[in-house]
Amino acid sequence: MRRADLSHVEAWFFDLDNTLYPAHSDLFSQIDQRMAEFIARFLEVDHVTARRYQKSYWESHGTTLSGMMAEHGMAAEPFLDYVHDIDVSVLSADPHLDAALERLPGQKIVFTNGSLKHAQRVLEQLRLAHHFEDIFDIAAAEFVPKPQPDPYRKLLAQTRARAQTVAMFEDSAKNLLPAHALGMTTVWVRGKSEWSGPDAHHT
Repeated sequence: MRRADLSHVEAWFFDLDNTLYPAHSDLFSQIDQRMAEFIARFLEVDHVTARRYQKSYWESHGTTLSGMMAEHGMAAEPFLDYVHDIDVSVLSADPHLDAALERLPGQKIVFTNGSLKHAQRVLEQLRLAHHFEDIFDIAAAEFVPKPQPDPYRKLLAQTRARAQTVAMFEDSAKNLLPAHALGMTTVWVRGKSEWSGPDAHHT
């Protein structure tokens, strides 16, 4: 993208997982496995059945967590603590991304469907924590996940940013749709999430 495309931007919202680090790090496979384990124990079902619940609730509620809370009265914190108890040492710092973030003027916020603790651990491992003023996690969103519109509005209100001056970066195209509808500039970080190359597409 051309630098001029983002000259109006005063606030930068970044998704975390598979956006601020490459998808090929495969961190989510660890989270995915632990989700199934937690569900199997919580519902007292076998692994295959737990997987079905996991996928079904992700599709119907936006996140597995939201589905489990709505349909089974599950508390969020034990689930989040368990599924995010993973090995983040597979991640490494990216000097290209570090330099790119350093050049961006204005406030930078992490906007994630994950937990605050998980985001902090990942950012520390990536050596990027110092770039971000705040982390807007699933608890800050009152457990309403992207792509539901409410957390986008809450984040705009919290940051006092006008949507027309915000750029949002995401690996999930569907999570960019509400941002676009509100007037934000949206950037789809595709596939490998290589910040040193052209694989980030502005919409």
